[in-house]
Amino acid sequence: MKAVILDGQTLNPGDNPWTPIERILPVTLHEQTVNEDIIDRSKDAEILLTNKTPLTRETLLQLQKLKYIGVLATGYDVVDIAAAAELGIVVTNTPGYANNAVPEHVFALIFECYRQIGLHSKQVKHGEWGQNGQFCFWNTPQRELGGKTIGIIGFGNTGNNVARIANGFGMNILAYAPRPKPLPKYSNFNYAELSDVLAQSDIVTLHCPLTEDTKHIINEASLKIMKQDAIIINTARGPLLEEQAVADALIQGKLGGLAVDVVSQEPIASDHPFLSTPNTFITPHLAWATIEARMALMQIAADNIKAFLAGTPHNVVTS
Repeated sequence: MKAVILDGQTLNPGDNPWTPIERILPVTLHEQTVNEDIIDRSKDAEILLTNKTPLTRETLLQLQKLKYIGVLATGYDVVDIAAAAELGIVVTNTPGYANNAVPEHVFALIFECYRQIGLHSKQVKHGEWGQNGQFCFWNTPQRELGGKTIGIIGFGNTGNNVARIANGFGMNILAYAPRPKPLPKYSNFNYAELSDVLAQSDIVTLHCPLTEDTKHIINEASLKIMKQDAIIINTARGPLLEEQAVADALIQGKLGGLAVDVVSQEPIASDHPFLSTPNTFITPHLAWATIEARMALMQIAADNIKAFLAGTPHNVVTS
């Protein structure tokens, strides 16, 4: 079978060999693929691996030999799943590889919002502590996590692991999950309706897939429900936020803070509103990118291919 990787650079920038997949079948590797090259590079492929290179209905209709798409991520919004199903193309994703990486990054962002360690380290190096005359100083409010309420929107692997860490910090945990889930064994955990999660949470963190239902799940209306000093964390997908509405809330003091690892258009544009909003922290889509997580992703992707070739595909996604 001919296998093609469309955008391998992020998964393996040089420290994460493709060996687990190459042991199964030979692959043609492209570090990046721009939209106009997708069809030419994919037209003879029976197996196609993509991370963020989009595979639209129009594209899939032109890939007559394609039998399998492996998405090198948990989120699979880059693929037209309905079109793939109609064409008999199996699509799989790679869940669970970042069970530690993303939740840990969530709390790195929360601590940056609550303690602003980076800012204070910079101020110390610029001499502000030495000139202050006191044994301590701080220029931003310092807050604790214990007793705060964290609202988790989406409760798959990542949301569940965020709850695990939050429980260790003594936080109250609310979760919104549109489909019923088992109740975790935390005395401080409850499922709630989305409006209640938004209204009661000091911190709202997003861990749902991007779908038509979740696009702009945080919008002008939902922001009005939230506490004025609440913070939003988004490590999932940029379009979950109605970004201009969030920016306006920050500027108007109707939202306490924002920390994101993703934006709607990546890489971020020079005129993106979050680049100039107060109490805003941005990382460049790296929450998932620990070496441990990328190695795990590589192995899951290989296992997915092996299962497909054996006629028993798993981690199959449907519309």
